[in-house]
Amino acid sequence: MAVLPDVLAEDLDVVFCGTAPGRYSAEVGAYYARPGNRFWPTLHQVGFTSTRLEPQQFRQVLGCKLGLTDLAKHTSGQDASLSKKDFEPRALHRIARRYRPKFIAFTSKRAAMEYFGRDVEYGLQTPTFEVTSFFVLTSPSGLATRYWQNAKHWKELARLVKSAKEK
Repeated sequence: MAVLPDVLAEDLDVVFCGTAPGRYSAEVGAYYARPGNRFWPTLHQVGFTSTRLEPQQFRQVLGCKLGLTDLAKHTSGQDASLSKKDFEPRALHRIARRYRPKFIAFTSKRAAMEYFGRDVEYGLQTPTFEVTSFFVLTSPSGLATRYWQNAKHWKELARLVKSAKEK
């Protein structure tokens, strides 16, 4: 059984894909729940949500054409505590095929590297999969503060989503 349920629907703008729920998020049963995590404030700041959602409201992202999943669904903990066998890249591939989001945005480099099987840079990735593009964001986790650069990559993703909607 998954630690946190996927929040998915067809034709979403973005499915945010984390590595695995942190221990605190697993305990309280909500995505990106630890105080100090920048996920929820940043979604609002860059315009993905009209109001700032709280972690316990995570299911409401569907109303904003957003989804949530993790690459390691059956465990929790910090990235450094996870082993390669915890990750299920094929499950994410099935999500892309089934739900056809415009973007899958990894909320950590580790999740993206495990999915692609190689090192990655932040930003838009190649190749795409059918209608889905991939994007690597800086981690919103408080543990990744040294990598945070004023939501630069999050703003770029929001701009790409807005541009895709205008086409």
